[in-house]
Amino acid sequence: MDNEKVICYNRRAAHDYDLHEIYQAGIVLKGPEVKSLRLGRVSLVDSYAKVKNGEVFLYNMHISPYPYTHHTHLDPRRTRKLLLHKKEIKRLIGKTEERGFTLIPVRLYFKNGWAKVDIALAKGKRKVDKRREIKERELKREMEYYRKGGY
Repeated sequence: MDNEKVICYNRRAAHDYDLHEIYQAGIVLKGPEVKSLRLGRVSLVDSYAKVKNGEVFLYNMHISPYPYTHHTHLDPRRTRKLLLHKKEIKRLIGKTEERGFTLIPVRLYFKNGWAKVDIALAKGKRKVDKRREIKERELKREMEYYRKGGY
């Protein structure tokens, strides 16, 4: 990875969704928000993206206010525009209109000084799928344990 600094991951994304395709998008931010990101004061919990009027927007991403600024007061959960190529946006429009697909932010990072977000085209998992995944993981751990000579 060339000059990337990861700020945060959305750990619930892989647990709650089947991630199909991942897109890298720029994000439109104000100055104090960038400073808060550099401090790591951000949360992707319960955030999602939507295509609206040919543009992609990120909802519910919480960026804590930068403590040393006094001239601007921004809503921590305001809607933020994502920057993608038109071809990618058209593909996302087609996919999100299909039943069950949604856009979920997976990770937030700085790449060459620019704030980027990876959004995934995802389909929600059912409870049965989650249980099956947990069972497979436990079996894999157990097999690895016995393979290494544990009794």
